[in-house]
Amino acid sequence: MADGCQDRPTAQAALWIGTLLQQFPELSTELVPGRTTPAHRPAAARPPADLGARLREEREEQLLLRQRHGLVAPGHGAAPLRLHVSDAIRDITDGVLELEEAVRDRLGLPRPRRASVPERLRRIASLLDRVAADTVLAAHVRDETRRMARRCARALGDTETVVRVAGRCPWCDSVSLRAFPDRAAVLCVNPACRCPEPDCGCHDDPAYRHTWDEGEWTRA
Repeated sequence: MADGCQDRPTAQAALWIGTLLQQFPELSTELVPGRTTPAHRPAAARPPADLGARLREEREEQLLLRQRHGLVAPGHGAAPLRLHVSDAIRDITDGVLELEEAVRDRLGLPRPRRASVPERLRRIASLLDRVAADTVLAAHVRDETRRMARRCARALGDTETVVRVAGRCPWCDSVSLRAFPDRAAVLCVNPACRCPEPDCGCHDDPAYRHTWDEGEWTRA
């Protein structure tokens, strides 16, 4: 008879941490289109027939915008980043950092030293026996590691639906608006987009994207 240990929140968290340790490094490989995809990953769905033309149009416009703002030398262009992968990396990185700090604070341990995401995950895993004694903390660790593992899997599987939105971004005037139905949000995917708000993350965070609530954009 099974002892039911796999039903404990910390046992489940250990499984999710193991999944993250395996898959998170793959996000960096998936970040730039054209890199070799690991052999065990399923093949991506066939892209729309006009995808190439649309991407060329967007890259040309982005390059013109960057040149206009002095962000890139003429004739130079980098491979476009996959926005959903970039967002997943930032979300998981922030989530793991916050989770480790929360765990150590709850257990009365000093703040953790700086480390990579995999190292932080291993440190969290090493504390799971102590976490198990706190049912609230154990459930939180399980839920957060599960959320991040699923986010990682979605990014690697490229399953998030993206819909092009008519019109131009109010900040950069680029045809770079995309709707993300799973998030109920509209994003400007132009990496050169800047707004006049001095405190906005677009000025100092390369991964930042201006975002509008889907309902807010519809009303605008």
